[in-house]
Amino acid sequence: MDFELKILGSSSATPSYNRNHTAQILTIGNQLNLIDCGEGTQMQLMRYKVKHQRICNIFISHLHGDHFFGLFGLLSTMHLQQRTSPLTIFGPPGLADILTLQFKYSNTHYNFKLDFQELDTSVYQQIFEDKYITVHTLPMQHRVSCCGFLFREKPKLRHLVKTLLPEFLTPPQLISLKNGEDILDEDGNILVKNEDVTSEPSRSRSYAYCSDTRYKEDIIPYIKGVDLLYHEATFLNNMLERAVYTFHSTAKQAATLALKAEVKRLLIGHFSARYKDLNPLLDEAKAVFDNTHLALEGKTIGILE
Repeated sequence: MDFELKILGSSSATPSYNRNHTAQILTIGNQLNLIDCGEGTQMQLMRYKVKHQRICNIFISHLHGDHFFGLFGLLSTMHLQQRTSPLTIFGPPGLADILTLQFKYSNTHYNFKLDFQELDTSVYQQIFEDKYITVHTLPMQHRVSCCGFLFREKPKLRHLVKTLLPEFLTPPQLISLKNGEDILDEDGNILVKNEDVTSEPSRSRSYAYCSDTRYKEDIIPYIKGVDLLYHEATFLNNMLERAVYTFHSTAKQAATLALKAEVKRLLIGHFSARYKDLNPLLDEAKAVFDNTHLALEGKTIGILE
């Protein structure tokens, strides 16, 4: 099953130097999740051939324009192109009010169901679950209510070793084996031992999205060991005072958090428009955490099982 992230935008505040506002697509199996939706997101979806009608959920971290100004336009396009499948939008308090007001004064009536899920951005809590994944909020520290998101695959089933399976097993018994159970006879004796005919399940994968925030170590227990961490790195560390004042982070701080959380890979983004060349930010982060990469438009990062 696919588990991959595509970067649609990585600029902060204003678009610049061919960098668009923040937006990402996280694909898990057949499910597309849009994370933040800055201005120009639907153009980026077209540019990178991502079918917006396949988006199932939209996660908005906070109500600064560079993270949600593209939402109303995207929803309107979905309507005009005859979307009928329901769409769930997770976001902070006020998002539903803003969109509802836009709908009212533009006399917009969608032909698909919109489900708004208002988030408490101040706590770590589960907000979504399906057969394959869970999603939790990650409390950020920003000038307005803001949260990140933690996507985790659920524990997977064991693999059946077909060459070792007795022919008499029924479909329900095969399911029991995949669930890690032994097969018993009528007297309760082990007929087929699970470990003799199955192998370990594929590992579960994870992605943590840390949007606009000051350096915040208290989220480390939640993101410990994740496969991929995205963390904003608006400034170089020589502008630490500016970062603290504006409730943002530096590249060095993002890397420090990645190091302490023992994540496998770090992706930095949300770059200030003052940086035309992003290599200094990458170099600063890699000096602390070597497996760091830039969140560049069009970049796709896959996570293997």
